[in-house]
Amino acid sequence: MADDLDQALANVGARLRSLRQQRGTTLSDLAAQTGISLSTLSRLESGDRRPTLELLLPLARVYGVTLDELVDAPPTGDPRIHLRPVDRHGMTMIPLTRRAGGIQAYKLVVRPSRREPELQTHEGYEWLYVLDGRLRVLLAEHDFVMAPGEAAEFDTRVPHWFGAADDQPVEFLSLFGRQGERAHLRARPRTPG
Repeated sequence: MADDLDQALANVGARLRSLRQQRGTTLSDLAAQTGISLSTLSRLESGDRRPTLELLLPLARVYGVTLDELVDAPPTGDPRIHLRPVDRHGMTMIPLTRRAGGIQAYKLVVRPSRREPELQTHEGYEWLYVLDGRLRVLLAEHDFVMAPGEAAEFDTRVPHWFGAADDQPVEFLSLFGRQGERAHLRARPRTPG
């Protein structure tokens, strides 16, 4: 990381000279506009003087560029989330979280299937929220259909299965905690007295 910083700072002089020449400005004119001495500006451009924030801010202002542009800072990262869907057994699962452990969030799209439901159990706790379509949920002895806007939560050690309730795909969100973490806590009402 120190090497990257040193390299970026070493390139500042050439960028400053290039900007000044593109604008047709002399070192004397630049000194007058910034209040930075002629000798300091010359040493900055030649690389004999290490750039500091106090020197770069007035230069960026005069040239009409950001500090990042002035020092050719590397990009800070793409804020977009690049989701990598996983297709399995007629279901597309899109992870919405990237961290290991704790509660994981997924968007799932389940296509209709003629396969018989196979109930499963595993450690964890799950919360489902239907976005579009109708979701059939088998949970132990319960068999019910959820519509858009409905939510369910359950301990995944209880035998369960879910899939499309009819001939249309169903889209839903799932929050899942492997160690039994719940998606939210419920507060008990205060008892009078």
